[in-house]
Amino acid sequence: MSSHKDKVAVVTGAGQGIGQAYARRLAEDGAHVVAVDLVEPSETLARIEAAGTRGLGWVGDVADPSTAEGVASAAEAEFGRCDILINNAGIYPMAPFENTSYEDWRRMFAINLDAMFLMCQALVPGMRRRGWGRVVNMTSNTVGLNITHCVPYIASKAGVIGFTRALASEVGVDGVTVNAIAPSLVQTPTTMNRAAGPGGLSPSDEAELIAGMQAIKRAETPQDLVGAMAFLTSDDAAFITAQTLLVDGGLVRGGS
Repeated sequence: MSSHKDKVAVVTGAGQGIGQAYARRLAEDGAHVVAVDLVEPSETLARIEAAGTRGLGWVGDVADPSTAEGVASAAEAEFGRCDILINNAGIYPMAPFENTSYEDWRRMFAINLDAMFLMCQALVPGMRRRGWGRVVNMTSNTVGLNITHCVPYIASKAGVIGFTRALASEVGVDGVTVNAIAPSLVQTPTTMNRAAGPGGLSPSDEAELIAGMQAIKRAETPQDLVGAMAFLTSDDAAFITAQTLLVDGGLVRGGS
C-alpha cells in the first residue's frame, strides 16, 4: 500500500474513538494531521507527534460554517494544503419517532451531513486545483438494516451515501476520489457510555447482541476501520470512487 508520507490530512471528530485511530494511523504512515474536535484533542496530538509527524488541533463545532473556514485557513497556513479529508464527526441519539423534535432532527443532519458539505466546500477546491485528493465520509450499515428508534440517524447516514456518490461524480475528473465507510456498532468511549438502547439493552449487551449476528463474532473496534481508511486514502485506490465500503464484520449477511 502506498505511503501517506508528507500528505496533509484533516480528520473531524479526532479527539477520541474512530477519529483518533484514523489520525494516528495517518501519522504513522507519514502524514501531517489537523485534528478537529469540540474539545482540544490533546491526546490525539500527542500520538501524532509520537509517530514523528506534525499535528495541529482545531477546536470547533463542525456544524458551524466558521469551523470549516477556520480549518481550511489553518491547514493552508501551517502545511500549505490539505490532501486528505476524513469526515468522521457524528452523533446518534436514539428515540422513538414520535418523541423526536424537529430540533433533534435538524441537529442530527447538521452534524452528520451538513458538516460534510461544509468541510468539502472548504477543502475540496484546493484538492482539485492540485490534481490529487482523497475524501472519506463516515456513514453506517444501519442504512441497510431494520432498526427502530433511529429515524433521523439512518436518514442522515443515507444522505451521506448520496452525497458521496454525487460529489465523486463532479470531482473525479480532477484526481479527487470520494468514498464512504459504513461500520457496525463500534466500541468507543461514546458508544459504550451512552444510555440504554431500544428494549432497554445496555451498550455492552447491545454490542454482544450485534456481534452475535455478524460473520465475525466479536464487537467492532476503531482499529478494525483504519485499514480501510488507509487504503481508500492511498494512491492504490486511485480508481475507486463513489463507493460505500461496509466494514461491519459481515453483519448485513444476517448470520446468527
